[in-house]
Amino acid sequence: MTDRIDRKLEELGLTLPQAAAPVASYVPTVLANGMLHISGQLPFKDGQLVTGRVGDGVSLEDAQEAAKLCGLMLVAQMKAALGTLGRVERIVKLGVFVNSTGDFTDQAKVANGASDLMVALFGDSGKHARAAVGVPVLPLGAAVEIDAIVQVSA
Repeated sequence: MTDRIDRKLEELGLTLPQAAAPVASYVPTVLANGMLHISGQLPFKDGQLVTGRVGDGVSLEDAQEAAKLCGLMLVAQMKAALGTLGRVERIVKLGVFVNSTGDFTDQAKVANGASDLMVALFGDSGKHARAAVGVPVLPLGAAVEIDAIVQVSA
């Protein structure tokens, strides 16, 4: 599967970033009982954090791109933790947090930026359960933050 995913990344013109180090007192991943729990990942573009509030200076399209960037960071964390993406059996769940104004109600559309990436890379195994919620602020002013639970093989 890892070769297939690497080829798919290349086909899509995407490159995995370096897996981000934690910014506080936590670890990026925990593997327990065949499930890889990935801490919330932030969107980085060209080494710069994508910041701002959706509905106040950040467009829906820009937020969807930020969610996609979070998704790429999630995949980078999977590879760093597992050594190979071939061990990924299923994307189980994504938790999507959108820094948004009180009247912005399209958090689910923002989350599609990451969800669509998981399906594009992992096929049916990328289809997952999900929560998409609006929040008034995120760490470091990020526009989006996403965590994940991934089923992995031994």
